[in-house]
Amino acid sequence: MTLDEIDFPRGGGTTLTPLEVKTIRAEAVREADQELFVSTKQPQVKRKKPKSDVKGKATEIGMQKKDGVRIEHLNYKRLTPGMKVLGQVMSIQPLALVVSLPNQLLAHVPITQITSQLTARLESTNTVEDEELDDDKSECSTQVPDLTDLFYVGQYIRAIVMSAHAPGTTDVVGLGRVRDDAVKASRRVELSLLPEKVNMGVQKVDLKVGYSLSAAVRSIEDHGYTIDLGVSGISGFLSFKEAHKRDSEGSRLQVGAFIDVSVIKMSSSGRICTLTNDPEAVVSSSISEVSNVSSVLPGSLVQSLITAVVPDGLNLQILGFFNATADEFHLPSTYKSLKAGEKLKARVLYDLPGTTPPRFVVTLAEHHIRLQLKATSEDQLLHAAFPVGTVLDSVQVRRVETERGLVVDVQSDQEGFVHISHVSDDHVPLLSASSGPWRVNTFHRARVIGYHPFDGILQLSFRLSVLEQRFLQAGEVQVGETLKGIVKRLTDSALFVSISGNVDGVIWPTHYADIPLKHPSKKFKAGVSIKCRVLAVDPERKRVVLTAKKTLLDTASPILTSFADAKVGLVTHAVVFRVSDKHLMVEFFNNVKAIVPAREASETGAKLSDIYTPGKVIKVRVISVDPEEQRIVASIRQTTSSFISTVTDISGVLVGDTVEGVVTELHKLNTVLSLKPSDVRALISFSALARHWNTTVPELKTSLKPGDSIASLAVVSRNSEKSFVVVTGCSKSERLKKATLSMETVAIGQIVSGRVTKYTRYGAHIKLTSRISGSLHPTDTSDDYETGNPFPAVDSIVRAAVTGIDKSRNYLSLSMRASRLSPDATLQPVDREINGIDDLNVGDTVRGFIKSVAEHGLFVMLGRGIDARVQIKELFDEYVKDWKGRFIANQLVKGRILNVDIPNKKVEMTFRSGDLTRTPASSLALSDLQEGQKVIGRVKRVEQYGIFIEIQGSKICGLCHKSQLSDNKDADVTVALRTFREGDRVRALILARDLEKKQLSLGLKPSYFADEDEAESDSEVSRDNELNVADDVSTDEALDESDSDCGSEEKPHDSTSDEELVEVGDGYDEHDYDDEAQDDTMEADLVPPDSTESSRRRGRRDVDSRSLKVDGFQWFANDDGSQDEKSHSESPAQSDSEGDTEKKKRKKRKEIEKDVTADMQTKLPDSNADFERTLLGSPNSSYLWIQYMSFQLQLSEIDKARAIGKRALQTIHFREEQEKLNVWIALLNLENVYGTDTTMELVFKDAARHNDSKTIHLRLAAIFDESQKYERAEEQYKRTCKKFGQSSKVWTLFAEHYFRRGLVEDARKLLTRSLQSLEKRKHLKTISKFAQLEYKLGDAERGRTIFEGIVDSHPKRWDVWSVYMDMEASKGGIQHLRNLFDHVLAIKMTSHKAKTFFKKWLDLERKLGDEEGAAVVKQKAIEWTQTAAKAV
Repeated sequence: MTLDEIDFPRGGGTTLTPLEVKTIRAEAVREADQELFVSTKQPQVKRKKPKSDVKGKATEIGMQKKDGVRIEHLNYKRLTPGMKVLGQVMSIQPLALVVSLPNQLLAHVPITQITSQLTARLESTNTVEDEELDDDKSECSTQVPDLTDLFYVGQYIRAIVMSAHAPGTTDVVGLGRVRDDAVKASRRVELSLLPEKVNMGVQKVDLKVGYSLSAAVRSIEDHGYTIDLGVSGISGFLSFKEAHKRDSEGSRLQVGAFIDVSVIKMSSSGRICTLTNDPEAVVSSSISEVSNVSSVLPGSLVQSLITAVVPDGLNLQILGFFNATADEFHLPSTYKSLKAGEKLKARVLYDLPGTTPPRFVVTLAEHHIRLQLKATSEDQLLHAAFPVGTVLDSVQVRRVETERGLVVDVQSDQEGFVHISHVSDDHVPLLSASSGPWRVNTFHRARVIGYHPFDGILQLSFRLSVLEQRFLQAGEVQVGETLKGIVKRLTDSALFVSISGNVDGVIWPTHYADIPLKHPSKKFKAGVSIKCRVLAVDPERKRVVLTAKKTLLDTASPILTSFADAKVGLVTHAVVFRVSDKHLMVEFFNNVKAIVPAREASETGAKLSDIYTPGKVIKVRVISVDPEEQRIVASIRQTTSSFISTVTDISGVLVGDTVEGVVTELHKLNTVLSLKPSDVRALISFSALARHWNTTVPELKTSLKPGDSIASLAVVSRNSEKSFVVVTGCSKSERLKKATLSMETVAIGQIVSGRVTKYTRYGAHIKLTSRISGSLHPTDTSDDYETGNPFPAVDSIVRAAVTGIDKSRNYLSLSMRASRLSPDATLQPVDREINGIDDLNVGDTVRGFIKSVAEHGLFVMLGRGIDARVQIKELFDEYVKDWKGRFIANQLVKGRILNVDIPNKKVEMTFRSGDLTRTPASSLALSDLQEGQKVIGRVKRVEQYGIFIEIQGSKICGLCHKSQLSDNKDADVTVALRTFREGDRVRALILARDLEKKQLSLGLKPSYFADEDEAESDSEVSRDNELNVADDVSTDEALDESDSDCGSEEKPHDSTSDEELVEVGDGYDEHDYDDEAQDDTMEADLVPPDSTESSRRRGRRDVDSRSLKVDGFQWFANDDGSQDEKSHSESPAQSDSEGDTEKKKRKKRKEIEKDVTADMQTKLPDSNADFERTLLGSPNSSYLWIQYMSFQLQLSEIDKARAIGKRALQTIHFREEQEKLNVWIALLNLENVYGTDTTMELVFKDAARHNDSKTIHLRLAAIFDESQKYERAEEQYKRTCKKFGQSSKVWTLFAEHYFRRGLVEDARKLLTRSLQSLEKRKHLKTISKFAQLEYKLGDAERGRTIFEGIVDSHPKRWDVWSVYMDMEASKGGIQHLRNLFDHVLAIKMTSHKAKTFFKKWLDLERKLGDEEGAAVVKQKAIEWTQTAAKAV
């Protein structure tokens, strides 16, 4: 409730009393007489003795005028624009702050008046959103912080009044429609926190150490924040260390954040001040002197001197000069003992505008001095100690303010304020302190209706209607209570009901009645009383949701208002709010929801949507409650009269309990019992009961009848959802063992029960007691893994036998095997228990569970702590490529033991059938290989720097550097590398070995094998095959030996080195070569061969794949003479060599595979397979992809060429932007030649989205230009200029297009258009370009004129002079050039620049002129030098 001044008193007139008017008028007359008649003695005004309290007030005012400064309260009329005031954040709205001001006033701060940086961020967000609609490549700016991230309730802020509106103003930005009275009242006054406005008038000299002020974060730098102080000529810096020293892990300050800072250091230049935002430093910082009154800001802590004690407060002097006042609302608790002459700390609240000399209002209250919230004596905040709606039986009137209200004492240290409008339900024009019902020291009954946070007082009401009002706010309404309300209005979406005072409720359409209403307006009319029930309450949103359903109003069932109230078996009403095929979602009171499964919703099995509709009231029974997931399961079926309830409380029956029961039903496999005396349903299988009675199942079925009693049963598990337990027979020994579990008495074989809590690497973790836990390994869950449950569900109860005890950890090893639970049983387990590695023998067939799937095989759990390894080669009898997809963790598998290594505790296992014998590994080692030895191997991997080769039949791997592939030093070995693929058989020569580093270097040059004859080749192959033995360096070390990479390579020192060594072993990283090897091979995938013999054989043009220009682009090269060139280029020796090679291949075709190591550099892709293999080696080469597309186009496979282009874009690495651009240009060329306008437009838009849009636009225009589609090129240039009008390049290329077509006038018109669109800084560049085009393609004289204009206006643009001279030189006019050089050298310039021009002139004279001209240039150079020397 706002405490407003009386704007229009009854009967008109002024708000002042008659006596105050008379006093003020007398003062005015006296001041006028003093000014007009200085020499005239002013007669003394005689005053009559007051006859009433009102006249007594006049006397009091007169005494104040005589003895001290009058104390005035702040009101809305005195809040004028430009006034600075201290306030406190009362609430935070989405787009505004609601601020509490002194003397119970309210105001608001729009979000645009926080800081200028925050406003700029808001504006940039809107701009970015607009740009995103036009440009797909726009980047979203960082999110603007919410006001809740920048401010907190109770924060003190300095503000300046921007405007004050008339009472009742509602059109204020940032607040909108609200229900809170305080927020509504704050609309009247608009404040600003902008530092440049609040700190206006602060002088730079006043920014001394300890001076505090408001500021804004301008930017975030490397070591801190730059701060906007709003003071001209000075900036602030706040270091990260200082900003976050109290919260080192806190989030950084946002740009635009509003903070209070204190000066801790000034720079020597006086331009930078170091700040701190430490709350303690800000609170304790004070000022002792200022140079200007405008430097005294609200919130400043000053030293004050009491000059007079008056009835309404204190008169003080601050900063040794300025007068100040403090009213009774802002005095300390010890104010009664204060005397004149005392010094106190005070904090400035606001200045009184228009006073001379300047006067301030200060506060001495403790919570203001500490900048804290006001608290009660019990250290409780006001809203916690006195919630809104609290009724106070007796408050005492302490002070009467005639026209404002009453100040009352609520407690010894807590005051309240009763506005004059809340004193009584009747109109009260004035209050009296000595007479009437509200005089001083009278007691009254009051009710809390709000707070004044800044002054720290309660807002109270004496009105009888407020005291009798049932609710003052939504939070007081209780869920489930029945109440009566008045219909306020009915809309299409809801019905609004007035409950009490300003507390309203809402009824949604589904709650109008038990059935849907077609015409609710006929039932609900404004002003009609309605009975309803509270369905839910949301105090934060001040919303009360009601229901008018008769069933819910009249229900006698318990009301479910919280999850804690949900108990199994509870029957209550609920409302359906969602219907699906599998379940119903129902809602109780207070937004408590439950799910009704389809099986529990209907007994007939009908479709749920045909039976239930949203809004229908149903009766349900709670059948399950999950506290952890906050999930309630209910049933409709179990509430019907025909349903025999089976839901019983099984909480009293625990796993392990010994029970007895009576047979109630006999089923096919089990018996249903009713346990006594709890009547809990129990199930026991016929086989378990037969073992318990030592009989057979057939005999048991014939003899067992309903009503028979069965004793000595043990509970093994529980099902809380279905309310039954599972029991089994309990022998006498087991019953004797059952006792309280403890580590002192537990024994091996003892039966215990517990709950599964989680799963670890050792199996299920079982909680037995509060201190004792256990583990259950999957292999200990059953004697038959196939029928058992190796992984019990979490939270399930299990019964197990103790197999191991660890007293130090209070930990037990458990087993659920039947052979452990019933040791006397003679049934042999299907899966035997494996307790140690000694229990395994080679050839044993065992089953286990997959522990993990590794890169090179599986690990299988065979027993507790016993795992077996299965390598990839032991998984299947045949080759399976995607073997990982066939195995998952915890899968049951069966295999045979292949090897048992007892000392190392390692077990090898196989899933393959057949003989278990394996060929023993050979003893071939690196030392067995000799330099110069020739071996056969297979390509293991191809890298840019060479080929990794694995010697056949072993794990020894070596590197063949790319320099060892060909005898031709000029050959492009990159092409040769691309012809190799993994798995190729090759012959290699051992070049070098390093036994210490375990490295091996190989060579594949054809010359190494040129002298071999057929017999030597065969013997060599045979000899190599005899050495097919694996390296024994670390054969038993790791699982991935058989398929891991071969070894650690040494980085090559030189690309031409003949001795590159590669480590043999398991611990190497083949990527060690990348850093240095890539320096020599980085261009391999990018630049096609351009100078080799193979490129000449291809008969195609050289193409730079880094920038595949569209100039002269063609898909196919002229191959007519390629074969002839190839045949002529080959030497006879090469032909003979190839002929001999072909003969050898024909002879040995059935004996050995083809050797692909020779002449690799001359092999060209001539099929899809060749291209695919080549691309495997260089997937990022756009050159290869485009050649592949060209190959398909030669076969008229247009669609395949498109598909290859799209595939290339997906394959090429995203960092290879130029490579991707080349493919896009190729696709555009393809569509230009073979596509339609539609396909061209689609590819163009796609390319523009994925690349630089301007580049694609210009490339497409150039493509049209080159293909002589001039109209489309012109259209594309116009399109580009419209989108990228700020680019000078776009306009000059468009002009060049016109010049080349002979449209000279059109080209010249573009110059004027371009200068209108371009930035001014680009004008000179663009004009120069147009002048060059005139020289090249237009009128040279016009170009000369343009250049003359440029150099005349910009004489020292030496670059323009040089271009001008080059253009003249291209025309061969030596005389024009001489004039130009004479002109430019007449301008003052540096000697270095003059030397450049003289040298250029001399060169041109020698090319275009004569020797005489050259001599003149030399002479002029000497003269210029002498003149320059004299000038110095």
